[in-house]
Amino acid sequence: MKFHLILSFSEEDKIETTQPHDDALVITLIIEDYNVKRVMVDDGNRAKVMYPDLYKGLRLRPEDLMPYSSPLMSFNRKLVIPKAVIRLSIQTGPKIVGVNFIVVDTYSPYTAIVGRPWLHTLGAVASSLL
Repeated sequence: MKFHLILSFSEEDKIETTQPHDDALVITLIIEDYNVKRVMVDDGNRAKVMYPDLYKGLRLRPEDLMPYSSPLMSFNRKLVIPKAVIRLSIQTGPKIVGVNFIVVDTYSPYTAIVGRPWLHTLGAVASSLL
């Protein structure tokens, strides 16, 4: 039997929120078997980024990192030099996907950012209410 997982929001979910809104989509993902909160889905972005809180929380080791040298542009238009890249597994429903995260050492209110290629791998589409 084939089924499709759908992430949707009901009218009940809107209670105590300000409508209309265009806030970022922030979710919890299972990364390396841990529930990781505050993951931003940015469908306008190709990079998958990991911030220091996630790196420390997953107890990753320096030897797990691979060199990475392409600079990134932050949301405030400042240049960020990545520390490295690391491949981790993300589970969404029954599907497990390997993702290369760019590790940066800068502040963010998010623990990670996933973008357009990750959504495409899942066959997902991010949308908002109009």
